[in-house]
Amino acid sequence: MLAGTAALTTMRALPAWAQAKGGTLTVGLTYEIDTMNPYSTGFLGDAQAAVIEGLIAPDGEAKYVPVLATEVPAIENGGIVVSDDGKTMQITYKLREGVKWHDGTPFTSADVKYTWEAVKDPAFIAESKDGSSEVEGIDTPDELTVIVNYNTILPTFAATLFTFGIMPKHLLEGTDLNTSTYNETPVGTGPFKVNEFVRGQYVETVRNDDYWKTAENGDKLPYLDSIIFKMIPDTNTLITQLKSGEVNMVVSTPYSQASQVQGIEGIEIIQGPQLSWQHLDFNFKRPSLADLNVRKAIAMGIDRNVIIKAQGGFPKAIKSPVVPVFDFYDDSTPVLAFDVAAANAMLDEAGYVAGGDGIREKDGERLSYAFMVQAGRADDELAQQVIIAQLKAIGIEATANNQTGVAYREARYNGGYDLIYGRWITSANPVYHDFWGTGGANNGQSYSNPDLDAAMAEFESTLDPAERKVAASKFQAILAEDLPTISLVNNVALIAKPVALKNFIPNPTNMTNFVDTAAWYVE
Repeated sequence: MLAGTAALTTMRALPAWAQAKGGTLTVGLTYEIDTMNPYSTGFLGDAQAAVIEGLIAPDGEAKYVPVLATEVPAIENGGIVVSDDGKTMQITYKLREGVKWHDGTPFTSADVKYTWEAVKDPAFIAESKDGSSEVEGIDTPDELTVIVNYNTILPTFAATLFTFGIMPKHLLEGTDLNTSTYNETPVGTGPFKVNEFVRGQYVETVRNDDYWKTAENGDKLPYLDSIIFKMIPDTNTLITQLKSGEVNMVVSTPYSQASQVQGIEGIEIIQGPQLSWQHLDFNFKRPSLADLNVRKAIAMGIDRNVIIKAQGGFPKAIKSPVVPVFDFYDDSTPVLAFDVAAANAMLDEAGYVAGGDGIREKDGERLSYAFMVQAGRADDELAQQVIIAQLKAIGIEATANNQTGVAYREARYNGGYDLIYGRWITSANPVYHDFWGTGGANNGQSYSNPDLDAAMAEFESTLDPAERKVAASKFQAILAEDLPTISLVNNVALIAKPVALKNFIPNPTNMTNFVDTAAWYVE
């Protein structure tokens, strides 16, 4: 998954030995944080991950490790017990002793149960409630034991509810989570506390001096004084501030600007793998885009190699949303090859006739589309221009209609576009029905396919790896044939960081690079 150039560095984990505390890390984010509640946000929870902890979390190798729990539940260690009829399961978490919320209140099993109750509450507007409806009930026999009773088999349990964060019952019970101050200044158990949230500008976090974790050498963690997350949606401005020293870390350095970053004194670029891919999606409310012939023609009209070359050769061509690192990736998934002549022939045969301006139409509908990417993302805007030019060659007009921040998020979720290009990044155990399942949390396309729903349900309802692989092959084939989305390239992360920042390990999952910041230190 790593794109290789000699000028870039690969980080390795280094143990911290008697490191001095201190230092402020100023991180530039390419989006505006909508909320600090990890269950409500429509973006990656970078700042949230430094403040709020879950029971387990994925590490730099996309393997789950214990955080507030003492071990990751598994069948082998007795943490997962499947019912005799094979239809339900029970998961037991043992919690760490001595963990405190940022206000000094002890963390207990009651907080875990409250989190489930709060997320599943219909009144709470969440980005995703995955993992909540599958829970029949939670038992808390003591303050450090949580027994979760599932009404089904849920192999993706680690990617959902209790991984994204636990919420404090003593502060939130009886409040409206949609309007709570928790959404701006959450109280967590993490290594950093929110000091200030200025909407549209920054989130300042400061060291939690009462953090539960210690380093291998016994040092009290965390080492850093503060992490500040600045919201800078325009990537040109972001790189300018990196050069000036106003920010000193960027976890999403644009491919096209990597060469500029390499010359900045005291900054290095780390390559990190990502469970992430770029995709072009269609709004099925447009009659022409609901026509498979048009979607196939668009797929044949796009040359991935041009997009990759324009982006410095970093991303890799992909034909499935299942990135190749997963063992359930199916290399036999079909893909429509770049073929302009075949695309034009398909549209001709389907009755889409070019007008005087070269744009095709049928039954009074011109193949002219509002095409959205997130404004300010240099890589996405560059890819958008490539795709616009390529679609013109097959008689399709695409006009940039880009939005920033929350406006982009709302359009993405509500189908406020014809075509949309962007990126998804998954957990180490993905829940794919969110993207294309009927009524899926991220399905703003109005797409529905019962066969796809069934295949994804098979994938997400068995613990057997062989059965999951078969089901994954089914849904990959259906996506390739019905084309609600065109998977284009697999991303890598180009992370600009201070050379002096040590113990940083890139995290390839949607839990972000900030899921384990406690041991970071400035040399």
